[in-house]
Amino acid sequence: MPLGVGTLRCVQQQPQGSLPTASIILCFYDEAWSTLLRTVHSILDTVPRAFLKEIILVDDLSRPGQLKSALSEYVAKLEGVKLLRSNKRLGAIRARMLGATRATGDVLVFMDSHCECHPGWLEPLLSRIADDRSRVVSPVIDVIDWKTFQYYPSRDLQRGVLDWKLDFHWAPLPEGERKALQSLIKPIRSPVVPSGVVAMDRHYFQNTGAYDPLMLLQGGENLELSLKAWLCGGSVEILPCSRVGHIYQNPGASSPLDQEADLQNKVHIAEAWLGSFKDTFYRHNPEALSLSKAEKPDCTERLQLQRRLGCRMFSWFLAHIYPDLYPSEGRPRFSGKLHNTGLGLCADCQAAGDILGCAMALAPCSDSQQQQHLEHTGRQGIHFGSPQHLCFDVRQEQVILQPCTGEGPGIHQQLWDFQENGMIVHILSGKCMEAVEQENRRDLYLHQCDGKASQLWRFDKVHAVADQ
Repeated sequence: MPLGVGTLRCVQQQPQGSLPTASIILCFYDEAWSTLLRTVHSILDTVPRAFLKEIILVDDLSRPGQLKSALSEYVAKLEGVKLLRSNKRLGAIRARMLGATRATGDVLVFMDSHCECHPGWLEPLLSRIADDRSRVVSPVIDVIDWKTFQYYPSRDLQRGVLDWKLDFHWAPLPEGERKALQSLIKPIRSPVVPSGVVAMDRHYFQNTGAYDPLMLLQGGENLELSLKAWLCGGSVEILPCSRVGHIYQNPGASSPLDQEADLQNKVHIAEAWLGSFKDTFYRHNPEALSLSKAEKPDCTERLQLQRRLGCRMFSWFLAHIYPDLYPSEGRPRFSGKLHNTGLGLCADCQAAGDILGCAMALAPCSDSQQQQHLEHTGRQGIHFGSPQHLCFDVRQEQVILQPCTGEGPGIHQQLWDFQENGMIVHILSGKCMEAVEQENRRDLYLHQCDGKASQLWRFDKVHAVADQ
């Protein structure tokens, strides 16, 4: 195993006693015989038998003859290894789901079929899941060169991130989070996991919708899995004490069919999970925008799943998990008067003098009232139409005016997500802005979102995405 800082401490912290059992699922399509069996034997050689329920090989309709009867005969001699064969091409996502339906271990470990495992890699994953069944965890992934098989261990603490094209990247751990860790072997909170090796509780995986069954072949499934975990009550971690080498294939080897499937999957993720931020994705990915216009994906099942699980909105992910991704656009997306569509009145500040700290309320809509002119920007702030540069803020659940805090992703107290259904969600709390009647006034407060008439809003003007 490649030695790094903390290796000895990892060995010293190996969990004692019982751990859940693992079903390790390897899906393959036309994989090289030597590479596939290298992966299988590296698992058998490194995992204590008490923790390994089974290895499930899923053949996704491979063509080479050696992967037919010869493989069946070879696997039959290996204790705890099963071989499933699909009678049609499924792609990695659905092949993994097929394997998961046959698995009987407590924990599912999905692993690509071109990996090299090291002693002690599985136990940290099982231990973290045993402590919290809603965790989705991944080892540190080391690079094995696809041409030379040279092994390149990862030296720095890294986490998985995504960009606005919905591509996965490894990124160094930010200095603040590095300091907060206090130890190089502590689990790393990660916005997303890589696709190569990922583990989770089997019942948690199935009860939270598994992989999206409408996603094609492969590509983006790790992003969807990660967003679902974070937004629906779980968490995502990279574990420095677990290491697995992964052969990264020739980057130019993906077929046009795979590339198209990857793009379609990204559109599906954007439509199902990004809410109003899907516009930012489409701005960064014109091909995806064209594809979405040509063929709108059916996200009904995923949206119903979100309601069943009580999932948060993507704005919460940006505020709490990966604020570096927060879009920097500052131009207004909506402007003019903010109408409460249920009550037919407009948001207004009715203070007679200094309006700093003014409690926002409803008043009759008027074109002559400058203080009814608001702008909701791409940064998600609601700017008040006065020269003092004030923004909607919250104090003890009441919406008030405070100086706009301006730059950076850490200004979440003043961030609001204007939903397509007309609700305005305070990103930090996840609650909705509502007009509440008290003492002949209708003040604006934060309440749990339920879609009642007093929570429904619209602006006078909607600015097209292309204007931004």
